[in-house]
Amino acid sequence: MAVVVPGDHTPPVPELLEVERYRQAALGLVGRTIVDVDAPDAWFLKRGLTDSAARAALTDHRIEGWRRRGKLLLMDTDGPVLGLRFGMTGRLLVDGVLPVEGLEYGPRRTDVSWHRFGLRLAPAGSLVLEDARRLGGVELGPDEDVLGPDALAVTSRQLGQALAGGKGPLKAALLDQHRIAGLGNLLVDEILWRAGLDPARPAGGLDGRARGSLLRAMRRVLRELDERGGSHTGDLQGARLPGGLCPRDGTPLERRTIGGRTTYSCPAHQR
Repeated sequence: MAVVVPGDHTPPVPELLEVERYRQAALGLVGRTIVDVDAPDAWFLKRGLTDSAARAALTDHRIEGWRRRGKLLLMDTDGPVLGLRFGMTGRLLVDGVLPVEGLEYGPRRTDVSWHRFGLRLAPAGSLVLEDARRLGGVELGPDEDVLGPDALAVTSRQLGQALAGGKGPLKAALLDQHRIAGLGNLLVDEILWRAGLDPARPAGGLDGRARGSLLRAMRRVLRELDERGGSHTGDLQGARLPGGLCPRDGTPLERRTIGGRTTYSCPAHQR
């Protein structure tokens, strides 16, 4: 049976801030034991994982903690590590509750037919990954090291290394999860708008001053938007539409495709 999900503010896709909310909600499951695994969608299981293999690997193991690296959510057990990826429309239900409700590219309701992976827990409760468009995935023992440093903890040195020598657009480099993990389209546009940096400028062309502005904007955006409620709450968000004006100086925003993503920026103050 489908259930309508209330709420007016719809995050676009799970970026770092949304996955962090999933992680925080899942902390309430620590200490519980996995008594059954439900994996009805073989396509959703990655790196050769099967329903029977997932059940054999996870059943009777205790959940010991939850971590996040970028957009990858990691469940530590007293056995294997489970990795959960959410794609554009993946949502986590913890004991039947949605920590993040609607997503822009997903439906405004839940439906059991979209449940791609689930755990039944003892003494009670459950964990379900729901994904209407099947763009996420689940795997055992994911290779965390293919991801760059997490955007919430990236240092000045790590940021410099991530951008060094990059000839492509700055925005594309920031979206590359191998360089810095966790940033998506809205967060990057907000960060670059606040930092006054053109998303199309070469990533490797930033001097020390520009990199400092970028890092400060990144930290401020992640802190403030987390407090506000998600990646969709930026100052630029309301102007991200054809004919939108820069909230800072009123200049008509430029709309381009950069790094394969629709990009909004101000031609007056982003250089």
